[in-house]
Amino acid sequence: MAKKVLIVDDDNRNIFALTAVLKSKGYQCLSTTGGEDAIALLRKDKDVAVVLMDMMMPGMDGYQAIARINGSPELKDIPVIAVTAQAMVGDRERCIDAGAVGYVSKPINVEELTKLLTQYF
Repeated sequence: MAKKVLIVDDDNRNIFALTAVLKSKGYQCLSTTGGEDAIALLRKDKDVAVVLMDMMMPGMDGYQAIARINGSPELKDIPVIAVTAQAMVGDRERCIDAGAVGYVSKPINVEELTKLLTQYF
């Protein structure tokens, strides 16, 4: 089975960069630019194994999207890794408390992200 990752980020440059890196490591990538779209996509595509969620997005932000995913019986088992430019004291805890299984700050350390992803495949 393909290692399928959903990248959720409102900045297409981030999606492009992450997709390139992950594809080179053998991951199959899907992407969307918002929380609502991410949830709709997860409901349609049952093969997504991990979500990389940008936390700061207009409309439904990552915190709200994670709450919706974790609150849904059909989606709650999909691990969500928070990806954020916020790297202040307490941000990691805030993301984990919101229901993320991991946290990666931007600019993304590819080794750190890959190590996190291998836990879920």
